[in-house]
Amino acid sequence: MDYDVIVIGSGPGGYVAAIRSAQLGLKTAIVEKAELGGICLNWGCIPTKALLKSVQVYHYAKHARDYGILLKDTLPMPDFPTIIKRSRDVADGMSKGVQFLLKKNKIDVIHGFGKLLPGKKVSVTDHQGKVTQYNAKHTILATGARSKELPFMKQDGKKIIGYREAMTLDHQPETMVVVGSGAIGSEFAYFYQSLGTNVTLIEYLPNIIPLEDEEVSKQLARSFKKSGMNLMTDTQVKKVDASGDKCRLTIETKKGEQILEADVVLSAVGIATNLEGIGLEETGVKTENGKIIVDAAFRTNVEGVYAIGDIVHGPALAHVASAEGICCVENIAGVPTEPVDYNNIPACTYTVPEVASVGMTEKQAREAGYEIKVGKFPFSASGKAAASGNKDGFIKVIFDARYGEWLGAHMIGENVTEMISEVVVARKLETTGYAILKSIHPHPTRSEAIMEAVANAYDECIHL
Repeated sequence: MDYDVIVIGSGPGGYVAAIRSAQLGLKTAIVEKAELGGICLNWGCIPTKALLKSVQVYHYAKHARDYGILLKDTLPMPDFPTIIKRSRDVADGMSKGVQFLLKKNKIDVIHGFGKLLPGKKVSVTDHQGKVTQYNAKHTILATGARSKELPFMKQDGKKIIGYREAMTLDHQPETMVVVGSGAIGSEFAYFYQSLGTNVTLIEYLPNIIPLEDEEVSKQLARSFKKSGMNLMTDTQVKKVDASGDKCRLTIETKKGEQILEADVVLSAVGIATNLEGIGLEETGVKTENGKIIVDAAFRTNVEGVYAIGDIVHGPALAHVASAEGICCVENIAGVPTEPVDYNNIPACTYTVPEVASVGMTEKQAREAGYEIKVGKFPFSASGKAAASGNKDGFIKVIFDARYGEWLGAHMIGENVTEMISEVVVARKLETTGYAILKSIHPHPTRSEAIMEAVANAYDECIHL
């Protein structure tokens, strides 16, 4: 019952922290009240990508003739229950993979609800209500987050839903309103629109995916509108009435108040951290604005207690939580490590076209006082994009004009979520624009568009 490290929560922050802890020779346990792998593997990153893959296959089947392929006998039709089942099967497989990794690294898995206790103890209440106490020199909180609920849009799991229900609906709705156009909202809006649901996407701010570069936001908006999706920006949802056969939304636009109706409303307005009942008050762990306060080593104000992932300040992204978990454990073990660089975190949105970015937007760079060089290269000028039949989007790069520092990159187009890593590594190595320009990229590839965009910033672009 005595451990060097107990991790509460088995998401991409928790299970990665536990494995790294075991690798470093620390006796480790992980506490999980639900499925191993947390929200990301079971209800987020992985199953949503499985849903979007089904949409991609459906799109190719519908447009097979464009590639010289004739489909005889029948037209492709989406089988919604089978699409949902495939997504759940993929998630189940990934969860079993985490189980295997924890067993391989000799980590004890404790099923139940974990809670901090004073005196470096952790209590776990199992599903039968039995409470067991454990001793831990170090406890890492990685309890993650859930779909945020607004008081005027309470989720009932049927008509007003969150991301969990959006992945497990028993039938495809004819009409849907998605409130919030961040990564979660935009991905689900694209998924349902692509299958034939009439989707309206509502965003309170002037642009969809509002954290991205403005040019990227506008390009995605054009793509969504081309697909038939109804976009409403600068729009506030004031009330949702789900008492009738359909949901009635009262919204406020620049033109005044309007009423919308839909079969289902998907709330994608953000996340709420899981801090309730985990012993913060009893142990005196300090919080601020719904987040646990930690230092660069993820230590809280209470000795032996740490926190990582969505419950601390920083981007609520799976890969950030994993990096924080590794950094936290390496500090506990006293091995050489370095702080997480929050200025070099890639962000990805898996719509079609995909969106990927890292570093400053053009607006942020100018507001920071940089004299900048900006380069763009459209996929319409890419041979690989033309051959693939998808030329939507572009690469945009931003450099400090004086020293050549790579300040930011913003991509929209097919497969850009796989391409952004080049920029992340280059920025980590403090690579200059000139070095990228003189690095030979393979042809024909989409990734050579990065080099072409850099060349455009330095007035040396050949193919534009």
